[in-house]
Amino acid sequence: MCRGLAALSTCLERAKQLKTRLGILLHKPELGHEAESFSTSEQGTKLRNSSEEVLEWKKSFDHLLKSKSGVATFHAFLKTEFSEENLEFWLACEEFKKSRSKTKLSSKAHRIFKEFVQNEAPKEVNIDHETREITRKNLTAATSSCFDAAQAKTRTLMEKDSYPRFLKSTSYQDLTEQITSHSTSKRLHT
Repeated sequence: MCRGLAALSTCLERAKQLKTRLGILLHKPELGHEAESFSTSEQGTKLRNSSEEVLEWKKSFDHLLKSKSGVATFHAFLKTEFSEENLEFWLACEEFKKSRSKTKLSSKAHRIFKEFVQNEAPKEVNIDHETREITRKNLTAATSSCFDAAQAKTRTLMEKDSYPRFLKSTSYQDLTEQITSHSTSKRLHT
């Protein structure tokens, strides 16, 4: 699990995170049911989503990623599965691409690499060794495209794995049901 002294602090940090997550689960027996629904504040966000926008999320993963509230709702769902690191990495890469300063580009690239890409990173994304090494080499001369391969892999993973589960989740189903029943009752009252 932990190889060498350098990895010890990362390993300890991961153990603390796991302990916290398990503690939450042990102290909230109702969480098994609650994991499929969002908090009260997130439900307020649900109600502010436009009907068309929420229904667009089902059309494609791109529609979901282009929607600010879609990304927030998807992120909340991923948190219930303890798999939010892929989306957080993808978003960090999107923000990184907007960087214009060469000196900031390099420091941001190293921060993203340490947080998401390197082995045993605090929020390590699930990419193959070859992509990890390509990304590591890209850091020697950091450009706005140095994470493209890794970002593409995580995007594909989310699109093929997490996104279909999100669409089938009780949370998303309830949201679309609320929207359709709200629009139906609105039409009946007008």
